[in-house]
Amino acid sequence: QLQLVESGGGLVQPGGSLRLSCAVSGFTVDYYAIGWFRQAPGKEREGVSCISTSVGSTNYADSVKGRFTISRDDAKNMVYLQMNSLKPEDTAVYYCAARVPPGCTIRADRFDSWGQGTQVTVSS
Repeated sequence: QLQLVESGGGLVQPGGSLRLSCAVSGFTVDYYAIGWFRQAPGKEREGVSCISTSVGSTNYADSVKGRFTISRDDAKNMVYLQMNSLKPEDTAVYYCAARVPPGCTIRADRFDSWGQGTQVTVSS
């Protein structure tokens, strides 16, 4: 059974950094895509970034380009989201999600399996 578990959230001051982790298990195929999404209270779920395991392509929302970096460690079945220069508007619950086929997209409706989320709060 496919399982995704996020970790690494917390409270950080504006301008600070966090690294989120997504542990992936249960895949029966070699190639898939992992996306990071976030949802703030009262707002729609927003795509943040994605990475494809087949060719390593990545994609980012305009709001995080230059600040966030997605990466993967295939040996550990982990996907990471390094978040730098954090702003209060980055505050949200962050989710990782998986999809097959492995095309990279940050459209939430293209993803089938979701983790439970980790809270990120950016505040002084």
